[in-house]
Amino acid sequence: MSASEKWFDKTPARLFFSDVQAVTDAKATLLAAAQSAGADRLASSIESKDDALSDFLAKIMCLSPFLRGGILNFAGSLEVLFDQGLNKRIQSLIDEALQLGSTDDMSEAELMTRLRKLKHEAHMLIALGDLAQCHSVANTTNFLSQLAENCLTSAVNWLLKSTAQSGKIHINDLQDPSKDCGLVILGMGKLGGRELNYSSDIDIVIYFDLDAKGLQFAEGQDPTEVMSRFVRRLVRIMQERTGDGYVFRTDLRLRPDPGATPLAINVEAALNYYESRGQNWERAAFIKARSVAGDHQASARFLNELKPFIWRKYLDYAAISDVQSIKRQIHAHKGHGKIAVHGHNLKLGRGGIREIEFFVQTQQLIAGGRAESLRHRETVEMLNRLTDEHWIDADVRDEMTAAYSFLRRAEHAVQMVADEQTHDLPQSDEDLAVIAGLLGIDGVAAFSAELMTHLKIVEKHFGDLFEDGQTLSGPAGNLVFTGGDPDPDTLTNLHAMGFERAIDIWNIIRTWHFGRYRSLSSAKAREQLTVLVPNLLDSFAQFGQADETLIKFDKLLAGLPAGVQLLSMLNSNRQLLGLMSKILSSAPRLANIVTARPLIFDGMLEPAFFERMPDHSELQERLNFFVGEGRVYEDVLDRLRIFAAEQRFLIGVRMLTGSIDPETTAKALSALADMLLEKALIAVTDEVEAKHGTIEGASMCLVALGKLGSKEMTAGSDVDLMLIYDAPDELAESNGEKPLAPSQYFARLTQRLIAALSAPTAEGVLYEVDFRLRPSGNKGPLATSLKAFSKYQRDDAWTWEHMALTRARPICGDTQLMERFSAERSAIICIERNRAKTIADIGSMRLRLQKEKPAKSIWNLKMVAGGIVDIEFLTQYWMLTDLPNCKGDLTNRNLNTHGASDILKLLDEEIIAENDREELIAALDIYSKISQLIALCSAEKFDPQNATKGLIEELCAATNMPDIIQLEAHLQEHTRAVRSIFEQYIPLE
Repeated sequence: MSASEKWFDKTPARLFFSDVQAVTDAKATLLAAAQSAGADRLASSIESKDDALSDFLAKIMCLSPFLRGGILNFAGSLEVLFDQGLNKRIQSLIDEALQLGSTDDMSEAELMTRLRKLKHEAHMLIALGDLAQCHSVANTTNFLSQLAENCLTSAVNWLLKSTAQSGKIHINDLQDPSKDCGLVILGMGKLGGRELNYSSDIDIVIYFDLDAKGLQFAEGQDPTEVMSRFVRRLVRIMQERTGDGYVFRTDLRLRPDPGATPLAINVEAALNYYESRGQNWERAAFIKARSVAGDHQASARFLNELKPFIWRKYLDYAAISDVQSIKRQIHAHKGHGKIAVHGHNLKLGRGGIREIEFFVQTQQLIAGGRAESLRHRETVEMLNRLTDEHWIDADVRDEMTAAYSFLRRAEHAVQMVADEQTHDLPQSDEDLAVIAGLLGIDGVAAFSAELMTHLKIVEKHFGDLFEDGQTLSGPAGNLVFTGGDPDPDTLTNLHAMGFERAIDIWNIIRTWHFGRYRSLSSAKAREQLTVLVPNLLDSFAQFGQADETLIKFDKLLAGLPAGVQLLSMLNSNRQLLGLMSKILSSAPRLANIVTARPLIFDGMLEPAFFERMPDHSELQERLNFFVGEGRVYEDVLDRLRIFAAEQRFLIGVRMLTGSIDPETTAKALSALADMLLEKALIAVTDEVEAKHGTIEGASMCLVALGKLGSKEMTAGSDVDLMLIYDAPDELAESNGEKPLAPSQYFARLTQRLIAALSAPTAEGVLYEVDFRLRPSGNKGPLATSLKAFSKYQRDDAWTWEHMALTRARPICGDTQLMERFSAERSAIICIERNRAKTIADIGSMRLRLQKEKPAKSIWNLKMVAGGIVDIEFLTQYWMLTDLPNCKGDLTNRNLNTHGASDILKLLDEEIIAENDREELIAALDIYSKISQLIALCSAEKFDPQNATKGLIEELCAATNMPDIIQLEAHLQEHTRAVRSIFEQYIPLE
């Protein structure tokens, strides 16, 4: 095995340096140093002309004055590499650094000396691994980060013991001083992400817990003063330059308001700051925050408390503008107006490392509150995760990863030349050749070409995320909304875009710029609005009814408590702007929801939103995660409402845009309700059990009826429910602080459930709830035992109650009780009935409904003769009479069917003629499309004379009708046909 293979496990990369004599002289110098240090094997390797190691080391000495000094100073230590290999030696030095702070009877000066010597040797060895290309960028940065972390930990432990010995603090465990000391020391930036560069500063923030178990401040000592002195000593140990150099330059400026706060502040004050005054750039900084020294458990608690600040409930597009603003300030301050090679800043320049980091961190800020997998610290791993979560394409990941690796290696090479914290490439070709040579690239031209390729790729992908160049002009020309009188050209351009009342529109927009609404009171919001207006007007004009749509948007702005978030979102995503325009122009009901909850747009920004619906497991996982962060009962209920509003809106938008059909919409709304009701029932049960305990052997389940039971919900549906319980001993009591009998216990639980679902909170109402379909209706108990339910249904129920039972479906609760209920429901449906009496009862009920709730127009598709009720009554009639008589497994399949459409698909010609069945299916399909759209778009009864043009266009498009007149005629044909079929089976007297 060659010497280089013993060191690096491979032949080192070939470096380039053209001065042959200088390389020869460097070998001679190194040979002398090795012989002087007694490094016999190193000397032998240098003397051997066949080994690549001596050539590699000599060229490093020629290319880097800093590494030249390190190699010569540690020539004796290099001998160890023939036995241990490079990686083991580096790791042993890193491990040794961790132990220094535990050494007894070591002075501060001795600690400083030993840390510096150890760091310099490890630093030199890490550089050799990087330049030999036996280390990946991740290996190099991880070694550097481990080294910094362990040096810092040793210094902290030594200082804790020193401060305790001075009498200022008491420490419970001097052998492990950091244990429970309450000292929160977080590595930020590259240290937190384990991505330190070769000559990096370390960014840390330090907080202390006044209630720590393992550290107490001595009487009369001011904690802030003691800890601030502690931090000053820590910084001195780490960065003061002595004859042995320094350990790591240490930066504390990422602490809260560094110009006005002490070096260390207590945990409570820090949390209060971030909660009340924390800014987006600080959120971005904390993405990489990691405990690097001190009390790791206290740090974990602190970061957990900070999660709501870092990771927002909503997709956070307001962060984009802040990050983009920071980037623009960097460009302006540093003068990085374009991509270059000579003098280019590899970190801050266009296409540089910071753009890759911003590319990742901005998307983390946007989505990390909802996707826990996107909360990782390391840049390359986050590129992988963004790809896995469909935020970026695989080719973008690969290109950004390759660019990151190349730029970080180039950055290291620049810093290795003289151990300077610089990111600027040299200005001259001669000096650039040094960087190329260290990277193993032959010549400046080849280096420049590869660098430019990566910089341009990064700039492109970064630019796709941060779209620049917005103007104050629209497609029709300039748009000016300042001054005392309307700008004539602006009025002309507004008319050309399709605005009929140009002066009124001009005045509305001019009012926005005065900041009279709360949402526009900040300068930042108005700046966002100024950029948005041209695209906003163009989008409104494209969807028709431009004046009305802008007026609705004005109402939205007037009702918002703050506008930066929404305006930032609209500026950042053109597709979102188009969808909002469509909603405002076509869907008044959705527009009202948006007015109340503008952040509800968040969900549409997820990748693949229009391509597919989330399946049950995905949605359940999101719900579990979102609700799981609720800390108290009321917070859980609010989170359920937030989640419900967002998901109902997103389902509606998918239908409005044609991504899903009405049947899928109904099933999606019903599945969502199932999940939410289960979560609400769990939360309510926990509350009841906390006060009243549990009843041994008792169980319960929640049963859905009506539209939810049949999975035919619309956006406007309430939920019909019934709570069934089983308690073996009706005389038993619960075992809690306030015991209750089973009937009282489950009635109380039902009351709490109704309140949890329907009580208005700051986040609105979850569902309007109806329990009137329970046995005996409003006269019966709120919760019904399975035994009482069975007796009532078998002995006392009316035909209409058995009809309602055909749509009954247990949705959550005890699994065994749900199965028992389903079996009993099927048995009740299968009870042999007098067909003539059933027909008479259904006919009588339909006549009564026509009298008491007459349809005023054909657009009341539920109640109109030949409408939805007629079809539902028919399917329920067949469910109670014909379907139970099918044989074997078919009977079970039939009885487990709940929706009218599904029941119709089961009928054969023995029950109904095929032409009639197809007519009912076709009629129900068009009724459902229209009902779903109307419920989605408007809370009012539909009247074509007063409906928005957008809604009418949506209805015609959904039903393939040229206009509303043709659609109405088509509906009349269906209602006549349906009523005729209905009367064949259910004669009306």
